[in-house]
Amino acid sequence: MKKKEFITQDLLSKIYQEDASAPRKLPPERQLAEEYGVSRFTVRQALEKLVSIGAVRIVQGSGIWINETVRNNPLVYNSITEKRFDQMHYRAISLRKRRPDSDEQQIFAINDDAFIWEFSRLRFVDNVAVQIEISRMPASLFADLSGEVIERSIQQYVLAKGYQISHLLTSYRAINVNREQAALLQCKKGSPAMHIINRGILQGGQVYEISDIIDINYTCTYLIPHNSDNLRFRQEQR
Repeated sequence: MKKKEFITQDLLSKIYQEDASAPRKLPPERQLAEEYGVSRFTVRQALEKLVSIGAVRIVQGSGIWINETVRNNPLVYNSITEKRFDQMHYRAISLRKRRPDSDEQQIFAINDDAFIWEFSRLRFVDNVAVQIEISRMPASLFADLSGEVIERSIQQYVLAKGYQISHLLTSYRAINVNREQAALLQCKKGSPAMHIINRGILQGGQVYEISDIIDINYTCTYLIPHNSDNLRFRQEQR
């Protein structure tokens, strides 16, 4: 684990140990550098990640303040959501309109005479290709989907059309990239990757997108309360 990642996780664990209601601050950057035996630049990188995931805020001349609300909620962040939009861009590979298969009819609650969009694109982070995404969306909700649109944020596009996003259903599976995927991502065939399946859901339950993503640089961190009920369930003898 890189030192900046260790510092980020260690500071998060300390933040979640505190339950005082009054706002609290982290030690100054110089003091943190001394405690961890690293440069101030490394500490600054760790603090930038804490800022990006909403755990702290840095107030010039005042210090590094912990966002109190973060202690009361589960925290989930990954290698994509912690990046700013200006660090990412997309390159469209394909876009077509077609009839849905039976599974897609079920997911989108549409008939076999409806149409869906299917598109594929590459996602670049800091100018490095890290993801291949194949997505499908109901054409009835997104009649103006275009190549220009899919080279931007789909979530921002959906929100700009006046829809309200309720939640995302996501699953993960470790895989190795095949020859075609390796050529697009400019990596070796057989390189480890994460297969991520997303289902985006609007307020009211309408699914607006299903996507299959191959990511060669994926990490995800969860900070959640201990679930004693789940532990008891798993310990039950059947």
